Order: sequence, then structure tokens, then C-alpha cells
Amino acid sequence: MKFFSIVFTAGVALMATAAQGAPKPPQSVQLYVIDCGKLTVEDPARFNFKKEELKRLDFSVGCYFIAHPKGTLMWDSGVIPDSSFQAGGAPPTLQYAVSTKPLNQQLRAAGYSPKDVNYFALSHYHWDHIGNANQFAGANWLIRKVERDMMLAGTSDSRFPVHYNELKNSKFTLIDKDDYDVFGDGTVVIKFTPGHTPGHQVLYLKLAKTGPVIITGDLYHYPEELTVPRVPNNDVDKPGTLKSREKLQAFAKQTGAKLWIQHDLEAFEKLKKSPAFYE
Repeated sequence: MKFFSIVFTAGVALMATAAQGAPKPPQSVQLYVIDCGKLTVEDPARFNFKKEELKRLDFSVGCYFIAHPKGTLMWDSGVIPDSSFQAGGAPPTLQYAVSTKPLNQQLRAAGYSPKDVNYFALSHYHWDHIGNANQFAGANWLIRKVERDMMLAGTSDSRFPVHYNELKNSKFTLIDKDDYDVFGDGTVVIKFTPGHTPGHQVLYLKLAKTGPVIITGDLYHYPEELTVPRVPNNDVDKPGTLKSREKLQAFAKQTGAKLWIQHDLEAFEKLKKSPAFYE
């Protein structure tokens, strides 16, 4: 009987694990916000601001997981790879970045794992967005040709290509239009906003209860840029950035969408984090 009890208990545990590994699709779109760290900004001159012009200097690093009735999408993957975390160790750092929670841990808290991700998309190829990209090499990579070519050729300024080098073997879909409807129903749409990088893109979500939101990648870094036309020095096409901002703000006004600036630390701190979600 004792042996049967052990076997039965183990069987229950295995069934529970299997159940956890196969989450049921939600009835409507769910958005999970994942805290992927912080960037310390000592001097905002490279963004063409003075310290006194900004409310907060430092940046949040946000990652976003979307569960849709037809599948899942991971948007951006942080700055510091989960492999840098050591049990009982200090929060890992990389250049001027620090992270206190592994991405994977926060994703699993919501009941998902990287293998449950059907689609993977980056706002762009910079180092603070691609930290855990290799974890999602099994997903369908949604990418614009110019960005994929630069990343795989090593000609982008992402700094750490080792953090995404496994994507070269990923299944991929080249996005060749301004708006790409991921699931075909208008609720999860990748929009082309070039300027910061040649293939920069943002994510529009139509949430049933929260309403429409736009996760803006690095089209903006500070909320002050919504009213002051300042552009970072490293933007590859500064007039293009301003044009993309103008078009996106017009779209936001038309749809009533809220702009979520990924690096806006004050706003990000107020968002509920995984395993809580927006719907």
C-alpha cells in the first residue's frame, strides 16, 4: 500500500506538471507584464535632454507576454540572460543594467514556459531588448527583413549577438507591410515605426476590459518626448523617428489607445506584473 501511495502521488504530480505545461487558451486576449530589469542613466545628453528637464532619468526594461485564444506571443526579451542568475547570488548586472528576476521565472508564474510561445517578436535589435532571445528560438520569429539581415550578419549595434545567435535556426516570418495582424482578428497588431532602427516596430493590443494599448518599444524613451521633439543621438533616421511618432500618435488618438512607453520607469512601476494580467 505504501508503494501504491508513492506511485499514485508521483502520478498525480506528473499529471499536474503536464497540465501546467499545456495552459488552456484564454477566452480573450491577456497581457502579462514582466519586469526584466532597469537601466541606470547618469546623463541623458545622448537623448538630447538635460537632467532638469526630466522627471526620472533611469529606464525600466519591460518584456510582455500575450496569450490569445489562437496562440501566444512574446514581445521583447529583456537585457540580462536568465543564465546570469545564480542561486542566492546578487542581482546580475551587465554594463549599466541590473535585473532582479529571471524572465523565465515570471513567465512560469503565469503558467507558461518558453516552449508554449508560438510567436516571438522584437521591437528592435538593441541589446536591452534581446537578452533572452535564445529561449524563444523554438517560436516563429516575426521580423522585418532589414533587422533580421543585420542581426544575423553581425552588422547591427546590438552589442551582444551571443544573446540571440540561436535565432538563426528559428522558423521565421518576414513582415513586409506596415501593419501585421498576428492572429488575424485585429487584437494583436505589429506596426512599423522606423527611425530608431531601420525595422523598429511597436505592438498594438485591443484588450476587452482594459481597452487598446500600444507598447512602444524605443520609439520613445521618456514620456517628455510625447510633447518635446527630441530624438536620441543613435537613431539611424532621426526625421523618420519624428514621422513615426506623428503617425502613431494620430493612430492612438483615432483608436483611443494608451501609449505604454517601455522605458518609462515611473509608469512601469505602477503596472501590475505577472502572474497578474490585463485583459
